[in-house]
Amino acid sequence: MNENKKPVKKILYVITKSNWGGAQRYVYDLAVNLPQEQSGHPEEQYESVVVFGGTGPLALKLAERGVRTVSIPNIGRDVSVFGDIFGFFKLLSLFKKEKPDVVHVNSSKVGGLGALAARLARVPRIVFTCHGWPFNENRNFLSLSVIKFLSWLTVMLAHATIAVSMRDFHDGKNMLWAKNKMILVHNGIKTPDFKERTESRAFIADMAKEKGVVIDENKNNDKSESGAIGENRGDRKKDFLIGAIGELHKNKAYEYALQAVYALKQKNIPVKFVILGGGEERKKLENKIRELALERNVALLGFVGNAPQYLKAFDAIVLSSIKEGLPYVVIEAGFAGLPIVATNVGGVGEIIDDMKSGILIQTRKPDDIASALELIYKNPDRALSFGVNLKEKVEREFSLEKMVEETVGVYEDR
Repeated sequence: MNENKKPVKKILYVITKSNWGGAQRYVYDLAVNLPQEQSGHPEEQYESVVVFGGTGPLALKLAERGVRTVSIPNIGRDVSVFGDIFGFFKLLSLFKKEKPDVVHVNSSKVGGLGALAARLARVPRIVFTCHGWPFNENRNFLSLSVIKFLSWLTVMLAHATIAVSMRDFHDGKNMLWAKNKMILVHNGIKTPDFKERTESRAFIADMAKEKGVVIDENKNNDKSESGAIGENRGDRKKDFLIGAIGELHKNKAYEYALQAVYALKQKNIPVKFVILGGGEERKKLENKIRELALERNVALLGFVGNAPQYLKAFDAIVLSSIKEGLPYVVIEAGFAGLPIVATNVGGVGEIIDDMKSGILIQTRKPDDIASALELIYKNPDRALSFGVNLKEKVEREFSLEKMVEETVGVYEDR
């Protein structure tokens, strides 16, 4: 045995829910990819443990990779005085029992509860990741004041705070006494294992048909395998298939994308819109679809396992969010070489260069979404160049290896 070898360090991740959103994807990627032997530090090894509320896709995926998990039902997203108090003491007890070297908390509410519990349990290193500051949401003045104070308190309780976008990094640095606690680490991913375009499009079409939305029926077969709109839109014989991947949450603001689809339909553009993801806003969106008479144009497919592998099915991707950190779907769309229309929130503008590698728009502007998508539909060569340029950028700047290496540096305080 090598007596100089350091003992395994335990990293305990805490996140609110076990669904499959961007923050959960972030925790999963870190938990399963922590280095056994970190480059330049071959003596370092890590053990991951993930704590969350409830059960869901994250729990299943972690189990498949052999990562130990702990479920605490009382650490949900919504505020509940008695539930939050119970969850706090559960976390405190867990930290004392597990004795982790690092507690890494994610999301706003559990970030504060977890950081306080970790301090009281005397955890040596506490890291908080901001996946978009909640005080940038549209709320009343009193709510924003309370949320901003609690966000500041979380940063103060943590030894280091990771921002996944430059915008959040600067917002954090502007907090009192927070300048030296903020660290910028962009999200990164492995190149997805995409299905070929024909297979992906057929899969999405089959699922959509079950929801009453028919895609490409009685149209010529599409022989393109690239997924790039510029190679298969010239004959206008296919439906203009728009995709979105993400949790059905109010921050995704899908209702504005639905209004944009309605506007395109009024212009006789053969538009179909498919959303891959489940969540609490489903009923509201179903009502909006009926209100706009889009039952034959829009399909809510629910949660789809490994959804990014089907990205090449689409002619364009839309992100209508009013709040984001650094959204994975934009990076994934880039790897797929797809044109994307996205609101300029969080770190989106750090990935997309407007009118060079995609189209950036303001939030809550359905007419702007519609105009941008119409430009992509009517200008296939321009759309192709968007996808090519975005692909080059994400391959260069948003790798999983870079994210893991920089995050480990935060754990080691170097």
